[in-house]
Amino acid sequence: MTTKQEDLELKQKIELAKEKELEKADSHYTATNIQVLEGLEAVRKRPGMYIATTSAAGLHHLVWEIVDNSIDEALAGYCDTIQVMVNPGNTITVIDNGRGIPVDIVAKTGTSAVETVYTILHAGGKFGEGGGYKVSGGLHGVGASVVNALSEWLEVRVHRDGGDYLLRFENGGHPVGHLTRLGDAEGTGTKVTFKPDPTIFTETTEFNYETIRDRLRQMAFLNGGVKIVVSDLRGETPISETFLYQGGIKEYVEYINKNKMPIFPEIIYCEGRDEGVFAEVALQYNDGYSANVYSFCNNIHTHEGGTHEEGFRMAVTRVINNYARANKFIKENEENLTSDDAREGLTAIISVKHPNPQYEGQTKTKLGNSEVRKIVSGVVGDQLERFLLENPRIARIIMDKVVLAANAREAARNARENIRRKGALDITTLPGKLADCSSKDAARCELYIVEGNSAGGSAKNGRDRETQAILPLRGKILNVEKAQLKRIFANAEIGNMITAIGGGIMPEFDVNKIRYHKIVIMTDADVDGSHIRILLLTFFFRYMRPLIESGYVYIAQPPLYKVEYRSKQYYCYNDEQLEVLKSKLNLPPQYPFQRYKGLGEMDAQQLWETTMDPKGRKMLKVTMEDAIEADAVFTDLMGDSVDPRKEFIAKNAKFVKNLDI
Repeated sequence: MTTKQEDLELKQKIELAKEKELEKADSHYTATNIQVLEGLEAVRKRPGMYIATTSAAGLHHLVWEIVDNSIDEALAGYCDTIQVMVNPGNTITVIDNGRGIPVDIVAKTGTSAVETVYTILHAGGKFGEGGGYKVSGGLHGVGASVVNALSEWLEVRVHRDGGDYLLRFENGGHPVGHLTRLGDAEGTGTKVTFKPDPTIFTETTEFNYETIRDRLRQMAFLNGGVKIVVSDLRGETPISETFLYQGGIKEYVEYINKNKMPIFPEIIYCEGRDEGVFAEVALQYNDGYSANVYSFCNNIHTHEGGTHEEGFRMAVTRVINNYARANKFIKENEENLTSDDAREGLTAIISVKHPNPQYEGQTKTKLGNSEVRKIVSGVVGDQLERFLLENPRIARIIMDKVVLAANAREAARNARENIRRKGALDITTLPGKLADCSSKDAARCELYIVEGNSAGGSAKNGRDRETQAILPLRGKILNVEKAQLKRIFANAEIGNMITAIGGGIMPEFDVNKIRYHKIVIMTDADVDGSHIRILLLTFFFRYMRPLIESGYVYIAQPPLYKVEYRSKQYYCYNDEQLEVLKSKLNLPPQYPFQRYKGLGEMDAQQLWETTMDPKGRKMLKVTMEDAIEADAVFTDLMGDSVDPRKEFIAKNAKFVKNLDI
């Protein structure tokens, strides 16, 4: 006779077996099971394979693909002006004065080149010998057709061979007739207008002008002499900005350093061509402590670096050490300067144009061509060495800077050793303030960095003790934007975070050793809370950047309001939700509600239900969409210069609501 427990286990096994049987694929797996997705149908069925996401980032990716085609014309030497317009109704128009897409018939497809390019994947002039382009970015032949596939409609207008041609596509890339010659036209160029398909981009089809503007400004810097005009025609007053930088990446470095303090006015520029690869580098030192080196290949931001960055790093370290030893800035018995010493306070742009780039992974974020390492190292090594020899005054300023960095590194190392001897950096000695979780699986574990002991107490009592750890902060942490490593290591709150997270600190930070895959910043929704949040983000960005790059940093979103109605509690996270709730419950205008001024006003149960329970909480993931713009924001908000902060406050004050001072 079986027990009730055994009966229950048997029943569960039977149910599990049934579920597995249902999950099994059809055993009659024959040719009839094979789906052949014609033309652009594959793109519409699996858009994430082509543009990574159908969120706002994917929506804007459509713009980059069309603009990349115009930039490729510029790289080929046939285009010097590009216009990009955000139109009413959130359509996009891109116009260039390049050669224009060919209008003759492609023998293999039997249709015009325009129709072929916009309907056939991997069709274009960027492949093999005799192609129309020496170098190109984009998705290598799938860009135009993918944009077409994911659009409600798209129109291409071409001026070429003395004619004005038009072709329209609808419903995900289906041509409406064939390419039509409307009449005669002077000059050459291509105009593309498209409307993203809302059935694909279900999250949003609204373009962000600032996102488009910043990306196009970057493209103008990387392609000196190309004029890019970007306009937003959706508002009552149209906005238009023009970017034209004859100095190219030299002006880019100047732009990045505009709110920093360069230690000499000149921008050092190196360029050279070898094996069909063109490499150019611009660099300048400022009085900061972090290196800001950004690399590009064929205008694509390789934010994970690659062989071009490796070659640059090798050359700078080698040349700086050789000059320092030859001129007695470091003595014979002293160790060489490290790569980090040589790059402290350095802003640099590395741009290579390669006819056959090889990237690691599908995201094109790390360049893998081995020959590029030698090419960039040679170009930078020779020309930087010559610059130092020809400019001894600037060379001395640089040497003083890097030697000071080496001394600071040694002082920081001593400070770190002192802390380690005291146990503060010993992973086996976790901070006493840390209420750790019981799970040791980093993928499941979350660390809440909480403002204040009161909120920390509520969080500790309300959390899931298996997967959620709590680290209360006492006051505001050090502003690392203005501090050297020695002071950073001496700061108790920062030391607690370093120890708790477990991956160390840059440059030795190892993201594989961290103890939590969610680092959640949980602060009050007031001025002090915002300040603490930006201080923490600055620290993570400067000294634990792989945390952000890996998507491990989050910002908790506690509710702003609580409404009690008929013995039930309702929480609202913004003013809009509050108004919707009032309308839904049919509350009178003066019905009372509570506005939370701090996390400490919630008890443990409320904090869990609203902010920490994975089933109902709201959190923002911090991403590295554009490290260059992020660096500029952190410099403006947290750096020594006051004017950029005044400008930021004046520009954004109109967006502030419910300001608590």
